[in-house]
Amino acid sequence: MSTSNIQDILSGGGGRFVYVTAALAALNGLLFGFDTGIISGAFLFIENEFTMSSLVEGIVVSGAMAGAAVGAAVGGKLADRLGRRRLILISAIVFFIGSLTMAVAPNVPVLVAGRLIDGVAIGFASIVGPLYISEIAPPKIRGALTSLNQLMVTVGILSSYFVNFALADSESWRAMLGAGMVPAVILAIGILKMPESPRWLFEHGKEAEARAILQQTRSGDVEKELEEIRGTVSKQSNTGLRDLLEPWLRPALVVGLGLAVFQQVTGINAVIYYAPTILESTEFGNATSILATVGIGVINVVMTIVAIALIDRVGRRALLLTGVGGMVVTLGILGAVFYLPGFSGGLGIIATVSLMLFVAFFAIGLGPVFWLLISEIYPLAVRGSAMGIVTVANWGANLLVSLMFPVMTANLGTPSTFWVFGVCSLVALVFTYALVPETKGRSLEAIENDLRKNIASTADD
Repeated sequence: MSTSNIQDILSGGGGRFVYVTAALAALNGLLFGFDTGIISGAFLFIENEFTMSSLVEGIVVSGAMAGAAVGAAVGGKLADRLGRRRLILISAIVFFIGSLTMAVAPNVPVLVAGRLIDGVAIGFASIVGPLYISEIAPPKIRGALTSLNQLMVTVGILSSYFVNFALADSESWRAMLGAGMVPAVILAIGILKMPESPRWLFEHGKEAEARAILQQTRSGDVEKELEEIRGTVSKQSNTGLRDLLEPWLRPALVVGLGLAVFQQVTGINAVIYYAPTILESTEFGNATSILATVGIGVINVVMTIVAIALIDRVGRRALLLTGVGGMVVTLGILGAVFYLPGFSGGLGIIATVSLMLFVAFFAIGLGPVFWLLISEIYPLAVRGSAMGIVTVANWGANLLVSLMFPVMTANLGTPSTFWVFGVCSLVALVFTYALVPETKGRSLEAIENDLRKNIASTADD
């Protein structure tokens, strides 16, 4: 987020209504983050009530990822068919149902069903939240407002950690999982006062309504923007999934899919989902382990804000290379610490600090930069299709990691598991250095022109 963007927000340029609308829409990110974090603390007590193998443990945690992959796969089409606003409402309702199902689950299959339902909702949210904000926001502050969604993901994770800590003494995992109903209700009520995307309205022949909403969310004349929307709609009407296979687009597709997979196989969500369990192995108690995860959540939020502040100054590649490089080092340290005998006391503190640093490096690199890059490197005409494919790949990799993490730790041991993630991070570092373009300060037209020439601009501008 540049200084000018911050000033635009503080001054209220574009109408304050748009900021309230974007903030409410960013609650989609909060649902995503809350579900990601809440299972970590709840699982400490779920495994005391239900007897589960390591594979079943992975299924319980990863059920949400499976649902999210489905939700993301169909979310784009539903958003186009039903409208952005209506899909956000559906997402909130489905999330409420999933949270309620988990809270009253009498057995593991019902618990998994609740996780799947919640997952479908966050799959919808991961598509429609950023999409809605980018379409409702004025061009001048679109980047700043769209970044709210990723920030709210980290706030959701942190909020879930506070809920886990507050309920740790009572061991009430049902209340932990049921707490997700609260943000879902807030989003559902809020969406009733939010306008539909003007772009979606225009695509569906409702030009007068689109103009009215633009006038409500803009401070100046809207006819020029309406004309741009008209041109964009015209271009998109002649494109489809086949266009992604054009030779000039393949490098961008490879970069997007590669970053989508690396964001997950470097182990971040394994740490988020299982942080209390990992810390418990350091001989911390349940409550202390959950409290330590609150610290991890705070670092995640703070470093995401730092990344947003720096991303237009130092560039995307610099943040990615720094972040992924730091993840390689911290994962190596984590593996070494867990490998050493007599794992307690000082080593436990080193493990906790290493986990926090690992999350910090993720939060300034792969966390926010991935989502920003995939919104920049694809031409507008195929951006929706490309982002849909990349998001499904991201959730698929998330599912694989969360499912296999307990199996890997049970069969390979915790040290080797962290080292596997470290090797994946090293490959991601090489991939980033060799293939990821720098988009800082470049117009979307310039990026598209580079793609057409099959040129990856890897130098800072």
